[in-house]
Amino acid sequence: MDIIKNKAVVPDEWTILRPAPDEAAERVVVPAGKVIVPLKVWQAQHAGLGSRAELGVWLASDERPEAVQGELEKFAVIAVDFPRFTDGRGYTIAYLLRTRFGYRGELRAIGDVLRDQLFYMQRVGFDAFVPRADKDIHDALKGLGDFSEVYQASADRELPLFRRVQREAWLA
Repeated sequence: MDIIKNKAVVPDEWTILRPAPDEAAERVVVPAGKVIVPLKVWQAQHAGLGSRAELGVWLASDERPEAVQGELEKFAVIAVDFPRFTDGRGYTIAYLLRTRFGYRGELRAIGDVLRDQLFYMQRVGFDAFVPRADKDIHDALKGLGDFSEVYQASADRELPLFRRVQREAWLA
């Protein structure tokens, strides 16, 4: 399977672990290799998983990024699940991970991810995207360049447009 990472389509080296809803987190078998586990599995199996070098965690939209705040350096990848494209809580999770908690690793959007969202997801700090399986990944990639200028400050741009224009005029 391919993903969008750093504005390019690349092969996905990671497996996203999605246990059955009724499966107890402490009993989920985490396979060897590059695996992104649900937050609940990480919390339940912390002692056993903590020593793995290549591990990622994914947060559901109703989970808080504070749950991994002190352990960010342990994760090569943090994914945020979008259960529906209309659920915007993942944007806040990503923004907080990048700006408040200083996470610098791969931040991946998974779930119901569509082309129309990619530009805005990129603005809040996502750098990897797994578009919905029924969508063309190359078309989705074009969504990252839908706009040439942004007005608001965000994780990708510290100053809003009016501050950038004032600074450029002052420096000239």
